[in-house]
Amino acid sequence: MKTVVVVGGGAAGMMAAIKSAQLGNKVILIEKNEKLGKKVFITGKGRCNVTTDKDIEEIIQNIPGNGSFMYSSLYTFPNTELIKMIENKGVKLKVERGGRVFPESDKSSDIIRCFEKYLNENNVDIMLNKEVAEIQKENEKISGVKLKDGLKIKCDSVIIATGGMSYPLTGSTGDGYKFAKLMGHTIKDIKPSLVPLVVKEDWVKELMGLSLKNVSVTMKYKDKVIYKDFGEMLFTHFGISGPIVLSGSRSAVDYLPNEVEFIIDLKPALNFNELDRRILRDFGNLKNKQFKNSLNELLPQKLIPVIVNLSEINPEKRVNEITKDERHKLVNLLKNFKLTVVGTRPIDEAIITRGGVDTKEIDPSTMESKIVKDLFFAGEVIDVDGLTGGFNLQIAFSTGYCAGMNA
Repeated sequence: MKTVVVVGGGAAGMMAAIKSAQLGNKVILIEKNEKLGKKVFITGKGRCNVTTDKDIEEIIQNIPGNGSFMYSSLYTFPNTELIKMIENKGVKLKVERGGRVFPESDKSSDIIRCFEKYLNENNVDIMLNKEVAEIQKENEKISGVKLKDGLKIKCDSVIIATGGMSYPLTGSTGDGYKFAKLMGHTIKDIKPSLVPLVVKEDWVKELMGLSLKNVSVTMKYKDKVIYKDFGEMLFTHFGISGPIVLSGSRSAVDYLPNEVEFIIDLKPALNFNELDRRILRDFGNLKNKQFKNSLNELLPQKLIPVIVNLSEINPEKRVNEITKDERHKLVNLLKNFKLTVVGTRPIDEAIITRGGVDTKEIDPSTMESKIVKDLFFAGEVIDVDGLTGGFNLQIAFSTGYCAGMNA
């Protein structure tokens, strides 16, 4: 029987500990928080978007950060197996828009409880409120770990599943990078990913709290299109957020702090001429209304004053006096509503960390270090990251499973 120490009790760590214990190892799971799965608890706004129902090829397409590294672990432990594993413990799951998989109860705590049951059934020794100070090795192989309180634990292998740098209040404070570096690993640049964006325009504050559904967005840097998407977004006091913005932020960070153009098509279902005819029809029905009171059928209330102002059409002007050129300028504004992205929110507000332990130094089929024998990695500490939609948790569970199976 081998002794395996898992450092970090998030999604990847819990899965690694369960799999390793199922294979008959003595497993010690060390978590510096007072409970397991703290980050899992807040994912999907507390509902836990646990995985996706997409097939493996599609999952890899949604992992822009080193997706090909994931082939082996996704085929070893695919989303279908994860779904079975969770439902076997009585947690019913449901599929929502975009193939996102959630617990039917909409409670992330049900997912965490499910994993705790597996941990207890397999006699995993869970140490809470304990922090690893160093990972020890002898003759280029793992020999044990030392805790901050001085306690030393001898073991045959260590799995580092400490998370990234995002949401530090959940315990992801970059410890894993430090351990990996001391073991001779390369750490790829740490950047925020899936993070809200900061814009230059001051009027964005007037739109705070406004959510736009079914809009199309394009991000450009010096006329080069760097991202396109369709879906839902949200205005905030500092700029923009919401699913399509978070996914787009991954592309934006490569160009920031240079200015990145963010263009919203507010009416993607209509082309320029169709939208022009629609506005003409609305204006025909509202002949004597002032322009500022004529857009209620077309736009959300909060957006109207901003659009009126940016259109440079006199707000008091009657709609039957608006010229064709003015109307075309309005149509163009609705099809090309522009914002200037100048930065991201801090990394501690990012959903996920981009960068981490270089994938070239990890065996993708076992998650073992190619540098130190019996050292394994799982989850966000590795330089792999996906878009929103359950892909990042699936990365954590699949890499955790492989690390646990091979440790």
